[in-house]
Amino acid sequence: MGQGGSGTLGGENLLFLTDEQLRKGIEAMFFAYRGFTADPDRILAEHGYGRAHHRALHFIKRTHGTTVNNLLNVLGVTKQSLNRVLRTLIADGLVESRIGRTDRRERNLYLTEPGRELERKLSEAQRDRMRAAYRAAGPQAVAGFRQVLESMMDDEIFRQYIALKERRT
Repeated sequence: MGQGGSGTLGGENLLFLTDEQLRKGIEAMFFAYRGFTADPDRILAEHGYGRAHHRALHFIKRTHGTTVNNLLNVLGVTKQSLNRVLRTLIADGLVESRIGRTDRRERNLYLTEPGRELERKLSEAQRDRMRAAYRAAGPQAVAGFRQVLESMMDDEIFRQYIALKERRT
């Protein structure tokens, strides 16, 4: 999986974590995710959207001009599920689908101005929360947190993450 690694935390050998320590980590992740998604969920609800719409907007912005097939791979969802989300976002004027220049069967996805504005609001809320948490935790904790997240990724997902991380937009 992902990166792997070992070390110590508060003098505890991380190779021998107890089930209780792991349970605490899992619960912390669940509650952190609730906090991380709370602000965007409120914004999305105002528009009648859900988290799938948020993820689509995020990755369409991040990979400007991405194809539908690439978005399917990044999101790891079914074609039917993604098509429902994209139909709504296109109908509401947030996403534009253009015929591919090199392959006319491809559809390239772009955020419209209203789509960029909604994505900015959603991302800003999450950046604010991440910034505050990172400042409170400090640089070593931030680096360790990123390493833990990367280590939890399956190899293929980790490759996608690295490819996206290396892409400049």
